[in-house]
This record gives sequence, structure tokens and C-alpha cells, in this order.
Amino acid sequence: MELNEREKRVLELIQRDPFISQQALADELELSRPSVANIISGLVKKGYIRGKAYILNEPEQIICVGGANLDRKFYLKEAMQLGTSNPVNSTQSAGGVARNIAENLGRMGENVSLLTVCGRDAEWDFIEQASIPYVNMDHVEKLSESSTGSYTAVLDEEGNMKIALADMDIYDQLSPEIIQENVPILKQSKCILADLNCPSETLSYLSQVATGNKIPLVVIAVSAPKMKRLPENLGALTWLITNQDETEGYFNITITNKQDWKAAAEKWLDLGVKNIVITSGDKGVMIGNSEEGVVHIPAVKVDEVVDVTGAGDAFSAAAVHAWLSSNSIEQIAKAGVVNAAKTLQSSFTVRQNLTSQQLKHDMEEF
Repeated sequence: MELNEREKRVLELIQRDPFISQQALADELELSRPSVANIISGLVKKGYIRGKAYILNEPEQIICVGGANLDRKFYLKEAMQLGTSNPVNSTQSAGGVARNIAENLGRMGENVSLLTVCGRDAEWDFIEQASIPYVNMDHVEKLSESSTGSYTAVLDEEGNMKIALADMDIYDQLSPEIIQENVPILKQSKCILADLNCPSETLSYLSQVATGNKIPLVVIAVSAPKMKRLPENLGALTWLITNQDETEGYFNITITNKQDWKAAAEKWLDLGVKNIVITSGDKGVMIGNSEEGVVHIPAVKVDEVVDVTGAGDAFSAAAVHAWLSSNSIEQIAKAGVVNAAKTLQSSFTVRQNLTSQQLKHDMEEF
């Protein structure tokens, strides 16, 4: 099969040095590391490369497991009226909690792969092309009889969600068997991050893999109803990132003040979660662990919200990035709230100017 110019250049460099790392290839070609990973995958599929000696010295990856959707957003031009046609502007972009977090992490320079399921359709083609520059997409299972997940949101003139529609049935097929097929890469990861779009049995299996191989496991909540999918052994969770509504639903409590909020965080720690985050929109974040205690970090004030979609994923990604850089819980939370605030001011689900250096600059600014 014919090669394009980038593939030819990568193949030439590998022929010159079979042990060259993907990062070295990326530096040489002025591409992102995930872009190089996907070019290499194409060369393997086309039969130009048989061995993979050149990737033996790759850094450990973050493996993100869960949702990868096509996001459709409809922006109301006027106040919403039910039972009639509403004038809107519309956009579409790649979305999904695990995928959004993966792209955020990739833009910040992390070595990240996505493990999910998708349909063989135009929607997935769109998502894949948007993700490839930042995320390794080699471990996606394509299902012929299913449609790629989708999320449709209607937003008012202030950027607040009026209604959202989620077609997520495909993730019921993100089974333990699919995870089992990918255990070799999971065992080599420095962190497994899973969202609650995964079925409960899949999350339980992931927790077993993480515990058995001493790999940190980060779980991201996605909605109050899906909190029941949390694995029974919460001691397997290195981090749980959830919001106030989700925590209230799980414990059947009402959080009315900071004391309630802090007590709820301590409930999670008592159940074995090693590090807990409970976000609450413009009220900020409650974060903590048994060693450093539980502290409140206020949100960054945003004068004009363009779009709320993706802000929670931006928080999670920046918090994980800061944690992997051995920051304190205060700095971890601050990284999260700053990235979330900047994402609220962007029309994109993942802000386009994000880099590790830009996040550092943004934190200094705030």
C-alpha cells in the first residue's frame, strides 16, 4: 500500500534507528507523540513494520477507559419554548468524558491512550480524526452492529444547559472481556482512568487489575444515576472525582453548607477512597486525603460563560496532570479549577490553546 510523506519519513527514521522512541520521532518531525503513534500503527497495519523494538523505551502511559461521543450543541437565540420550533446555532465536536480528559492530558504533554468502543460510522471517523493528534487510538474496539455514542445539548444564551440527550447504549458492550484483551497495556500503564459510562462489572474488573498490579486507579463520576456502578471495593480507588449532586445521591444526604460538604468528603475517605474530590460549580472544590486532610479551594470567577460543556472534564484532566507531577492537594485543585474556568470561556469542549506551560501561566495569572 502506498505511503504518504509522513509515513515515509517515520519509516526512514525507524530504519535508521530501530530503537528510536516515539517522543524522539515526534521531536524530529515536529509532531505530537500520539500523532507519531498513530502513524506507526498505520505502518504496522500496512505491513511495513513487523517488530516493535523502537517502542520498548517509551514512557508509561495513562490509559483512559470510557466514553467517546460525538457532541452536538444547539445554542438558543431566544428563550426556549416547548412544543414549537426554536431558532438555534449549532456545532459538533468530539466529546465523551474519557475522551475529553484524554485530549486534555495529551495537549498537556502526557502519553495517553483511549480504550473504548465505537461504531463503524461517520461519527466515529470524525471523533478519531479530532483525537489522533493528542491521543493514541490503537485500543478502540469497533462494533459493526452499534452506533457511536452521542451527546446532544441545548444551551441558553448564557451558555447554561437547558436539556441534554445522551445515546450511550454502546458502552454496555465495553465489557470485562474487552478489558481483558488489553490487560498487557494496562499492566504497563502509570495510571488507569475510568469514567462511570463503563458497566459496573467492567469497573470491578479494572479495579482488580489496578489492585493486582499496584497501578493507580482514577474514577470519574458522570451522573448521579451512574454512581451505583462504582466498584464494591472503593479501596481500589486512588482518586474519585465527583460532584455535589452525585455524592448526595450516593449517600442519600443533602449538602447545605461547607461543614456538610467536608463531612461528605470524609465519608468517601472512610469507605477506603484514597483521594477524594467533590466539586460544586462556582462554589469551588472540596479535596482531601487522610494524610493532608480535607480542604476547600474556591472556584475561579468567570465573568462570561461561553459554554459549560467540558468544564468538568477539564478540571479532572488538570487535576490528574498536577497529581502525576507530585503537587500538593491544594495545587492539584487549583490546577483543576483554573483549567475549568478557562474552558468555560471557550466555545470548544477542550480549549484549543491548552498546554502544560499555558496551564502554568494561567495558574500564575489567577
